[in-house]
Amino acid sequence: MNRHISLALIAASLAALAAALWLGPTPLADPFANDEATRTIVWEIRFPRALTAWIVGAALGLSGAALQGLLRNPLADSGVLGLSGFAALGAVVAFAFGFSALAPIAALAFALIAALAVTSLGWSARGPASLALIGVGLSSLAGGLIALALNLAPNPGALADLVNWTLGSVEARSLNDALLAAAFLTAGAALIFFAARGLQALTLGEEAAAAIGANLSRTRLLVVLGAAACTGGATAVAGVIGFVGIAAPHLVRALAGHDPARLLLPSALAGGAILVLADIAVRLLPTDTELKLGVAAALIGGPVFALIAARLASRGGDA
Repeated sequence: MNRHISLALIAASLAALAAALWLGPTPLADPFANDEATRTIVWEIRFPRALTAWIVGAALGLSGAALQGLLRNPLADSGVLGLSGFAALGAVVAFAFGFSALAPIAALAFALIAALAVTSLGWSARGPASLALIGVGLSSLAGGLIALALNLAPNPGALADLVNWTLGSVEARSLNDALLAAAFLTAGAALIFFAARGLQALTLGEEAAAAIGANLSRTRLLVVLGAAACTGGATAVAGVIGFVGIAAPHLVRALAGHDPARLLLPSALAGGAILVLADIAVRLLPTDTELKLGVAAALIGGPVFALIAARLASRGGDA
């Protein structure tokens, strides 16, 4: 069953990527035509952008599913728990102070700091509301520090670009950007999938998982490092894009079940497809200025988050 779901999501991802080649502000009758203008539009603009969107979405979907399994909370994801905000802080500091080449490393390091903080604090949280409040606190702190970094930046001319970047976008991304995000996704995915058995054991509770021989410390470390790698890479390339990590696992959970190990791959595939479709939508909107992908994700994901929280509250708390 899980294999069929994954195959269907692979097909959906390929269909979304193909649609991204056809659809855009400039209509194309045949995206595979051999004229120079079509080749430039399709292979130098649309394909790198769509591929970057898919990789970023897959990274966020995977990290969201892993964090939800680790913390046993369907409201957990890299954005809600502050990882995206801290990754953005690291990249903003690097950009603002003239170290743009170090932005990916800074994003990864700051995402790791946030992951360690929220994981440590999360063990004592009772219910999704408490954990969400921890994330809100970290996200607010990251937002304040980003504003401070922008205020103290020695290059005021970079402020407009940095503000646009914090809104999240895959506009004008190249294949090099896609490869950078893919490298972080590969590293993060390897760590997370190594932790899959531990995540599966955690569904029994920490004491029962430890009793059957699960190494909980190793599982926590692998998931934290993996989520930080995925989030740091995605944020370094595309800026802050929230809610994909909540929406993707939630959408596939009804089909793939509640086993966090079985949710990892479908969540990554769903996250990639969702973000490609969202990027197609922002390109097709009849606006003078293109809506930022992070803004569109928030407008769609906010109600989804509220719906999940309301459903949990109606059931009396924890998932």
